Amino acid sequence: MLALIQSREFEVVSGYTVPSTHGLVMRKRRTLITSPLDWWLTAAPVAPPILPVVPERGGTQLRTPLPVALIDSREQRPFSFTRFKGWFCAIERKALKIGDYSVAGLEEHCVVERKDLADLVHSFTTERSVFVNRLRQMATYPQRLLVITAPLSQVKSPYTHSGADPNRITHSLIASLAGLGVPFVCAESHELGEEIVASYLYQVFLYHWLETNDHGHYLADDDL
Repeated sequence: MLALIQSREFEVVSGYTVPSTHGLVMRKRRTLITSPLDWWLTAAPVAPPILPVVPERGGTQLRTPLPVALIDSREQRPFSFTRFKGWFCAIERKALKIGDYSVAGLEEHCVVERKDLADLVHSFTTERSVFVNRLRQMATYPQRLLVITAPLSQVKSPYTHSGADPNRITHSLIASLAGLGVPFVCAESHELGEEIVASYLYQVFLYHWLETNDHGHYLADDDL
C-alpha cells in the first residue's frame, strides 16, 4: 500500500495560500507482521533436544542425575515418554495421590494434570465440583501444572460434542490461574503436550537437585 508524504512548501492559488502539491513523495508502507494464523498454518515443530536444559557453573557442565518419571496407573491414553528416555533414568506407572504425572521422590512437591478437550469440558461442567476440588489440592503443591492437549482457540470455539459455553470453560481456566495459582498450558497436539510435561518433570527435578546440593536455584550464571 502506498502513502503520500507532503512537503512543507506552500503556493498561492486564486489569492489563497495553500499547501503546495509539488514535492509530494510516494512512499511504500512497511509490511505488517505476519498473521498468527499464517504462523499456525506453517508451524513445523522440530525434534526434541537431547536434554531439555544443561546446568553449568563457571562455563563447565555439571554432572547431574536423571529423574524417574511417574505416570498415574489410572491415567487413560497416557503420555508414554518413550521419545524422551534419555531425559529419565526410568519411567514407572503407579497410583498417584493426585494428578497424572510426577517425579519419584517429589510426589508431594510436583503434580501435573492432563486434559484433552473433551475431558476439560466435562470436568468444568458435569464434574465441576470434583475438578475444582482437585485444582484446590494442586494449588498446595510447590510445583503444579495443568496441561490441555488442545489449542486455546479450540477451547474458545463451539464444541461438536457438547453444548457447553466455550467462554465459561476458557475463563474457568483463567480463574484457576488467577484464583488458585494453578498455571495451565495449551498444547496443539498430544505429542507437544507430552514434550512439555517431560521437560517440566525433568526441570523440576533438576532445579530441586541443584538447590539441595548447594548449587543454587539457577541453571547457569546470570541465567534462568
